Amino acid sequence: MKIRMRRLRTTEVLREAVAETRVHASQLIQPHFVIEDPRGEEPILSMPGVARFGVEKLVRRVGKDLELGLSSVLLFGLYSKKDDRGTSAYEPNNVVSTAVARLRKEFGAKLTIITDVCMCASMDHGHCGILHDGKVLNDESLPLLSAMALSHARAGADVVAPSDMMDGRVAAIRDTLDEAGFTDTAILAYSTKFASGFYGPFRDAADSAPKSGDRKAYQMDPRNGREAVRESVLDEHEGADMLMVKPALAYLDVIRAVREATNVPLAAYNVSGEYSMVKAAAKNGWIDEGRVVKEILTAIVRAGADLVITYHGTEALEKRWL
Repeated sequence: MKIRMRRLRTTEVLREAVAETRVHASQLIQPHFVIEDPRGEEPILSMPGVARFGVEKLVRRVGKDLELGLSSVLLFGLYSKKDDRGTSAYEPNNVVSTAVARLRKEFGAKLTIITDVCMCASMDHGHCGILHDGKVLNDESLPLLSAMALSHARAGADVVAPSDMMDGRVAAIRDTLDEAGFTDTAILAYSTKFASGFYGPFRDAADSAPKSGDRKAYQMDPRNGREAVRESVLDEHEGADMLMVKPALAYLDVIRAVREATNVPLAAYNVSGEYSMVKAAAKNGWIDEGRVVKEILTAIVRAGADLVITYHGTEALEKRWL
């Protein structure tokens, strides 16, 4: 037998030398939930190891992450005041813009600041746009999303990331940013966001669950792969600088398909449910957590993602799982 595949697997050093896929700290984006109390910290029971932070605690956490090489954050805001137009999300000195400005002052260009743009956490009904007679109104929601993105850009965000799944929101946000002079602010579109069962812990963390109905009329049907590619291509044509597939693990085929259909950078969101399942299994001793986390992150990158949004980032680097 002349061909033996195992020859290149005989030692750790050799396996490392011929590895096809590697995950680097620079590829990871750490999500954070920001609360209004500047010194507040609230553990999230459904997401062990993750907490909501006020801006002062957030600064300390991000500073430690930077020392590990984790240099990108994705910010979500929690709002004590909610109404039917999501006013708290774009009013002056809103919680996310305040956090952006503080992080920018503290860390300058060493940190890439990405902000989630969606109305759900600031709406009293929990949906991602204006609600009328049980229906989320698409076009009427675009000015609110654009105002939210502009607020973040003014505060110093590098990237705004619309996650609402309204049609045409990328173009609307791009026009608004450009008209206000923020031509360098990039857009990371949640271009392929499925109506998934993996979001449960996040909705607890962000206090963003809809009070009635569901989001299936505007988020994607998990059964549709070709439509996912079409969504992503449309967002690229509208001006998205980067695209995203969310969730990641059940949609590795979609990540691959989108990667083959576009040349812009592609992110994948290793979402809350995926994270919490790993934590639960590890707590029960059913899996080797570090080994599984490395395998998950590697699989997402191997499928075609350039960037991975993951709650595992800090721990994976602290414990040298990668």
